[in-house]
Amino acid sequence: MARQWCEGHSASILCVGRAPGPEGLLASGSEGGEVTVWSQEGTIIGHVILPGEDDSTSVVFSPVAPAQLYVSHGDRVSVLDPRNLKSTINALALNETGSALAVADDSGAVRVLELPGGKACRTLRRHTNICSSVAFRPHRPNNLVSAGLDMQVMLWGLQKTRPLWTLNLQDAAEEEDNHQQRPGQLFNPPLIHCASVATCGNILGCAAEDGRVHLMRIGSGSKLEQQGAVKAHSQGASQAHFISFLSHPYWLITGGNDGQVALWDLSKHPVVAPEAINKSQVTAARRKKGKSKAKNKEQSQEKVKAPLTDQEEKEEAEVEDGATAGVEEVTEKSGPKLRISHGDKVNWLCPTELKGQPSVVVADQSSSLTVYSLTQL
Repeated sequence: MARQWCEGHSASILCVGRAPGPEGLLASGSEGGEVTVWSQEGTIIGHVILPGEDDSTSVVFSPVAPAQLYVSHGDRVSVLDPRNLKSTINALALNETGSALAVADDSGAVRVLELPGGKACRTLRRHTNICSSVAFRPHRPNNLVSAGLDMQVMLWGLQKTRPLWTLNLQDAAEEEDNHQQRPGQLFNPPLIHCASVATCGNILGCAAEDGRVHLMRIGSGSKLEQQGAVKAHSQGASQAHFISFLSHPYWLITGGNDGQVALWDLSKHPVVAPEAINKSQVTAARRKKGKSKAKNKEQSQEKVKAPLTDQEEKEEAEVEDGATAGVEEVTEKSGPKLRISHGDKVNWLCPTELKGQPSVVVADQSSSLTVYSLTQL
């Protein structure tokens, strides 16, 4: 049963964030510069409209100072006391240590600010369109991922002003579509709306306009080792967030313009667990080789028998084709473990534990938040 948190906003909610610690306050931002802070029960703790009334596009609690809430609005970043939303200063922090903040803007630039103080230490300029999402790698506070509407994913080492590597999702998607696309079938370009890194720090997911979540594995030396995708939504995928509080770090929750929210177990996906795929391929190859040896032995023993007629050969081929088809069905990619028909375009997802219960908070085109329980897992 879904619950709704109402009356916190008068316009469409654009973002949601959660504070660390047992109290776990939540904050939401909406069009018109509104910011609302909520308790875990959905009670409104505070509400403010920021100066200028530019849309509040991102809200983040400091991981080391829960009394600091950072909000991006227009071309500014403000820090708020979540229990006293009247006082503001300019600053922001995003990495685990609370020592650096990355701010992405419409020009495609990513600014990195040192904290405390808010001094700009880096400006990263490589995106050719809006930079829509940034994420620090867990356990690596100097590694930053940026993604944008130019369909580029970049990994940065903050000691340098050029990326360690860049992946063009349009090229990757076109290569995949050349193998799968049917004549007359069209796909939206993979404009990237949201990037998330699993708590292991090595698996990256990007929600894109083509309905896919594009996955990347980062190896030793911060090199890009492998990339792939999950077809998650029938329309653009707007949100993708790895969940840290379930059974393993490779649970991913996604939301899309199709009004769907989906939960995925990626622990056996080829990008996440290539060793499992390689092992299964080796096992299959050995079985095939064993069957071939047995078949050759049988054929050598049956040389004295009369040759098969045309009809018998046809029937034998049909049996072999059926066996192969059965294997393909077994190895077919599985879908989401949970799918929720939310019914409205998803603007933001915030996976969280509310009173110890795994949940997801959904912001959509309305002025209310919707909370879904994930306890059925």
